[in-house]
Amino acid sequence: MTFRALVTLAEGIDDLQSVTLIDVLRRAEVEVLAASVEGRRMLTCARGTRLTADAMLVDVLAQRFDLIVLPGGAVGAQHLAAHQPLQQLLKDQAAAGRLFAGIAEAPALALQAYGVLRQRRMTCLPSASHHLLGCTFVDQPVVVDGNCITAQGSAAALAFALALVEALCGRAKRAQVAAELLV
Repeated sequence: MTFRALVTLAEGIDDLQSVTLIDVLRRAEVEVLAASVEGRRMLTCARGTRLTADAMLVDVLAQRFDLIVLPGGAVGAQHLAAHQPLQQLLKDQAAAGRLFAGIAEAPALALQAYGVLRQRRMTCLPSASHHLLGCTFVDQPVVVDGNCITAQGSAAALAFALALVEALCGRAKRAQVAAELLV
């Protein structure tokens, strides 16, 4: 079975988190679609890395994904939070019980704004945790609460990506990918 993941991209997203998520999921043979919420496919990350999205988010809204993941980066997370079509897509994903995830500022700014963190245990960049309402902040690198997976920041990006692999593909695939990465 092939799993499908949507990685959302926006101007100002974190370079390391975005590339790590896409790379590790692809190593696990997950079909990854990196989609831009901006009006263009070429984006500049927070530290100047240029990424080209596979598609525009508005063109893939009708597609079904097993996982939707939001990278962090303060500016990028704000862009993701403000994108109404992404908000509805993520609400529908959560309501359907399918996996959704965010790292660094994305849980506190975007997932919080979407209303999908209520009554959940989650984590985010600790300096962004003051934005949280109606959920429980857990000071751990990666937190899994049902179909919601969150992580604190770039230092946790690899562990976060491997947790996503495990949630989608199982422990054996996670172990295989981790071994290939010498983790």
